[in-house]
Amino acid sequence: MTRTSYWTTSAAYGTLAAFDWMIRGPELATFNCDWGCPCQFNALPTRGDCRAVLALRVDEGHFGDVRLDGLKAAAMLTWPGAIHEGHGQALAIIDERANAQQREAMLKILSGKETEPFATIFNVVAAMTETFHEPLVKPIEFEFDQEKRTGRFSVAGIVDVTAEPIRNPVSGAEHRAKVVLPHGFEYTEAEYASSNAKTLGVIANDWSGRHAHFCMLHMGAERANPLSAGFDRQRG
Repeated sequence: MTRTSYWTTSAAYGTLAAFDWMIRGPELATFNCDWGCPCQFNALPTRGDCRAVLALRVDEGHFGDVRLDGLKAAAMLTWPGAIHEGHGQALAIIDERANAQQREAMLKILSGKETEPFATIFNVVAAMTETFHEPLVKPIEFEFDQEKRTGRFSVAGIVDVTAEPIRNPVSGAEHRAKVVLPHGFEYTEAEYASSNAKTLGVIANDWSGRHAHFCMLHMGAERANPLSAGFDRQRG
């Protein structure tokens, strides 16, 4: 396994969470699968492999005494097959505005540390990933409107992602799909959309018209908060 000093996964493999943390804010996640993302329904990836590019903004959050409000993060993830089969790769990108303590806190959260096993999407991803590339610290642009299903995020020279409503192939009218997962470890409610993504570097991607979802994250060391669907939709 290839890991950096931050990207270790003792928590992912069974160490119980012992640290108080919480984040709340919007996430825009995009995948190379067709609209709907089969893994949301315990099915196999559309094209055999799973590739994801995502970004989030922490509107409110902390890691112990370290405040995380306003920080952004992005990630590129890839697996040769279904996620649960493992052997994944991951690259995290942290907001350059974060100080040293905030960077370390964000990386610990994203790498599944200080989390009960499989309680959050971060912990699940860490458990199924064996190669963690050295994290980057860069400016991250992030726009998000869950109600309209429009958004974008970018990291200059590395990531360029946009999302828009799914459209009827005959009329061109917007097609709205909202999915509720009462026991979801990433979200409890999400708006589904269509994505275009291009990434360069160690994890390269290039797709259009594939799956995206807009959701509000609210999670901590023990679990994804089941009340997350009740927060007002965020725009930014």
